[in-house]
Amino acid sequence: MLIDRLSLVKRLIINADDYGLTPGVNQAIAELHQAGALTSATLMANAQHFAEAAEYAARTPAPGVGCHIVLVDGAPVSEIHDVRSLVANAAQADDSLHRKPGTFLRDLYLGRIRPAEVEREATAQIHKLQQAGVHVTHVDTHKHLHCFPAVLRPVLRAARACGIRAIRNPYEPEWSLQATTGAALLRRLEVKAVGTQRETFLREVARAGLQTTDGALAVLATGSMTAEGLAAILNAMPDGTWELVCHPAYNDAALQQVRTRLTASREVELHALKKVVPMLPGVHRIHYGKL
Repeated sequence: MLIDRLSLVKRLIINADDYGLTPGVNQAIAELHQAGALTSATLMANAQHFAEAAEYAARTPAPGVGCHIVLVDGAPVSEIHDVRSLVANAAQADDSLHRKPGTFLRDLYLGRIRPAEVEREATAQIHKLQQAGVHVTHVDTHKHLHCFPAVLRPVLRAARACGIRAIRNPYEPEWSLQATTGAALLRRLEVKAVGTQRETFLREVARAGLQTTDGALAVLATGSMTAEGLAAILNAMPDGTWELVCHPAYNDAALQQVRTRLTASREVELHALKKVVPMLPGVHRIHYGKL
């Protein structure tokens, strides 16, 4: 048995990111939900397979569905002239967002990206989900960009304006980092460095009146999460309300065309969730709408 018995005071949101990205992502999320191994998913408003994911989400009372706000990769939902600072090559009539978080953050802190345009694009993406009939339970961001206060503040304003009352706490607690094996040293250092922004995040979220969890699990394990690794994290989970962040998918032809380091690892996560999560005794599984 992979999972030890846990107490009844633990609450866990099991959230799949990148909903709508490919048919294989959508299929994996639907299967995991039906198997009771997933309680939540975050939908990408600018994803190629948004429509089928939104249709499933609108007609299915669970899992909870959030907006996976995309500020890097793909094209904006807003009109280009309304969010020109978010576009990587606006002067060359290229309507793509920045491709890498590093260049986005560089431009953000050099003052080249306008917070008002981050808010405008986040609002447009949330509205797209709502207009498709999706009850949006929360927001998070692609690549966890709301770890950074200059992104967090406009995202919080957008969430409030759209009636959203919860946001992902993207910071992984120390106990989960210690329980994670197999992660590259550079990835571990990156996650630890980003964690220095946690207290600022909590202050800003409280000031905005939104709710969040005690932290995110398996952020460090992204790209290397096996059934054994997932079980180790969940066995170490103390009392509290936590979110398990995952990226399950079938490795289909569409996924092969996506620029991502998470290709083969997505099917590994899919099978890990199917194997481990149904064996969780004494854990109250919820979504963000139940906070």
